[in-house]
Amino acid sequence: MIEAQRDRIGRRLNATLIELVIRLGILAFLAYWSFLLVRPFIPIVIWSAVLAVALYPIFDWAARVLGGRRRWAAALITVLGLLVVIGPVTWLGLGVVDGLRTLAVQIDTGALWVPPPPEALKNWPLIGGPVHDFWEQASTNLRSALAEVVPQLKPLGEFALDATKSASAGIFKFLVSVIIAGFLFSPGPSLVHAVKTAATRIDSKRAEHFVELTGSTIRTVSRGVIGVSLLQAAIGGLGLQLAGVPGASLLTLCILVLAIIQIGPLLVVAPSIVWSWMELPTTSALLFTVCMLSVTFVDNVLKPIVIARGLTTPMLVIVVGVIGGVLAHGIIGLFLGPVVLAVAWELLSAWSSDNGVGRPIVAGEAQTAVEAPYGADRIIPTSEP
Repeated sequence: MIEAQRDRIGRRLNATLIELVIRLGILAFLAYWSFLLVRPFIPIVIWSAVLAVALYPIFDWAARVLGGRRRWAAALITVLGLLVVIGPVTWLGLGVVDGLRTLAVQIDTGALWVPPPPEALKNWPLIGGPVHDFWEQASTNLRSALAEVVPQLKPLGEFALDATKSASAGIFKFLVSVIIAGFLFSPGPSLVHAVKTAATRIDSKRAEHFVELTGSTIRTVSRGVIGVSLLQAAIGGLGLQLAGVPGASLLTLCILVLAIIQIGPLLVVAPSIVWSWMELPTTSALLFTVCMLSVTFVDNVLKPIVIARGLTTPMLVIVVGVIGGVLAHGIIGLFLGPVVLAVAWELLSAWSSDNGVGRPIVAGEAQTAVEAPYGADRIIPTSEP
């Protein structure tokens, strides 16, 4: 009798265990399937939140100017954001296409001339002879020289095509993110309150501090890295276009990318200045030189000042964020990568501090000013470690 009862209990436990496994399996399958469905929208949602936090002070100012009409202010910021994105992207795209078309026509008609190589090039070790021969062939018959290297350039062309597709998809996602961010401006304070409430369930003591730190870091990185880089690209692109530099659109894009990844625009500025003194009149070359040197001035002077205001993230973290963002999300990763990684770095630094919220981010400061994620500045008192 006892054995029969044990058998019944065992069968019930087995049935219950099997039912539990089936339920968990179904839930796991539904969760995985749901993740696959929403995964394409995750970068868009994250970037929308970043844009909303970064642009909220401008939205708040616009709403006050418009007499408290928050919806009108949100619509205005959204339209301006779309114009800021669509205008330069269209200009860059048309400029690159026009430059490639002009280059192809010059190659076909023989108008593109390559000067003969210097004789001293032959004396270079290892590469001097082959480079001299190829250069000399290009100076006499450019089409024949290009025909020899086309098979080796095929992988590069495929990579460029994939990069173009990724850039197009990234630009589309960015435009969608700008539109979604417009709908986040008006309910911003309610969303921040909800985030703080959710964060309190994870860490009730430092949740509010972490949320405020996140908003401050997003705005600092946006202004110091992305905003200043866009300013450099705008100044440099205007100067290149007015001076008639060949490939001005492509060089402007290079200035933007080099500025964001913290290499600096000098790789584009220096050759452009040399070209201007060789091709332009003295007055025009002087004005162009002043314009391009201002791009370097912004990179060396203005960017450190802006970044130093409230951000202690090392530049190496920003560079890693840019590279990782490009590898993970394509061209939009240039903007998303450094913001996300900088936020993670600051949160990790604050979390690992011994004194919690009371410990300053930078040792020795009497107090640290942390901007609230949606506009209101907040002073968090700190004590010496």
